[in-house]
Amino acid sequence: MTAYTSRLLRTLDARGYIHQCTDAAGLDALAEEAERGGRPLVAYVGFDATADSLHVGHLVSIMLLRRMQQSGHKPVVLMGGGTTRVGDPSGKDETRQLLDDARIAANIAAIERTFRAVLRFEGDPDGAPGGAPGGAVLVNNADWLDGLAYIPFLRDIGRHFTINRMLTFDSVRLRLDREQPLTFLEFNYMILQAYDFLELERRLGCVLQMGGSDQWGNIVNGVELIRRIDGREAFGLTTPLITTASGAKMGKTAAGAVWLNPDRLSPWDYWQYWRNTEDADVGRFLRLFTDLPDAEIERLERLEGAEINEAKKVLATEATALLHGRAAALEAEDTARRTFEQGTAAAGLPTVEVPHVELGDGIPAYALLRRAGLAASNGEARRLISQGGARVNDVRLDDPERRLGVADLTADGVIKLSAGKKRHALVRAA
Repeated sequence: MTAYTSRLLRTLDARGYIHQCTDAAGLDALAEEAERGGRPLVAYVGFDATADSLHVGHLVSIMLLRRMQQSGHKPVVLMGGGTTRVGDPSGKDETRQLLDDARIAANIAAIERTFRAVLRFEGDPDGAPGGAPGGAVLVNNADWLDGLAYIPFLRDIGRHFTINRMLTFDSVRLRLDREQPLTFLEFNYMILQAYDFLELERRLGCVLQMGGSDQWGNIVNGVELIRRIDGREAFGLTTPLITTASGAKMGKTAAGAVWLNPDRLSPWDYWQYWRNTEDADVGRFLRLFTDLPDAEIERLERLEGAEINEAKKVLATEATALLHGRAAALEAEDTARRTFEQGTAAAGLPTVEVPHVELGDGIPAYALLRRAGLAASNGEARRLISQGGARVNDVRLDDPERRLGVADLTADGVIKLSAGKKRHALVRAA
């Protein structure tokens, strides 16, 4: 690890957040000056509103903002109300679906809840008072992008970008190499992102843009644009691509994306995602995704054999508490204990209500598994049963056509369905 002097860079380095930095020594000196009583460092991360929830793949960047605030600096959340209309081509093989303004606004409103859980905002009762240096702010780039006049923008901003260099960036080159279309709309994205940095530097004194490693080229563009137009120093920092020990991309599961909003993924399922972490990833994920002190993480990652499962439970509870609150995390932990260790149908499991009349007639087992969210399709449910991976009330289910109904309700008035050893759901008569 590099011998940084600022609390911010020491923390980011020790916890595994740093992949590239445009001028690490300069940023370290600026952060140290701020921490000695100077003006807090202002840094931002941008998020486009392509869905009504962010997912685990965004979590490293969100935690970067949290680490900024914990070190006494000011985080800025930039929502891409304007750039979402364009679509970031970085890491994409095809053009994103274009969303209308109403959908983008609704997505931003839904996503904001995640940041409210993780950061203290200006004006929060338990946070920095309005205008205080440490309070986070959320801004929308539609505020300045919507009012741009095309020709003046091209003259004032576009002249600082050469087509020659833009063609070398991965987001462009990979599409062209694969002979996949890249629209002129998307081609402009990197210019708009650089302009965002310039605007935030002027409006908020923002000197640092952070993001994933796939954003390096876009971030460098912004750093250079600020230097050329305003003659000021700015910095860029990216995080490494987070993969699991087995090489899988972070946040991808057989069931789909690991969403951060509870109405897209319940706290129970979120807890389960972290509980199923590979042994070799426990220490790294504790550093990245929890606030546990280093000494406790070092103790937990030294556990071996069956004891490593205790470290995984700590990871699951701490990560869930950070996003969904301590009460929801402890409920998920207790549900897991009762379900897996005591074999009971804990009330905290995901529950689907089915009209009593349907249960009276009975529903084919494969169809009920799908309705309970334990299989993506009837075909997948049939395969799960035929391969011996499905259970009803903890008894193996062998016949996909077996009709489940009122007779299968337990004393608690539910049917407990299981897919494998770790995925469970309850069916309750409505």
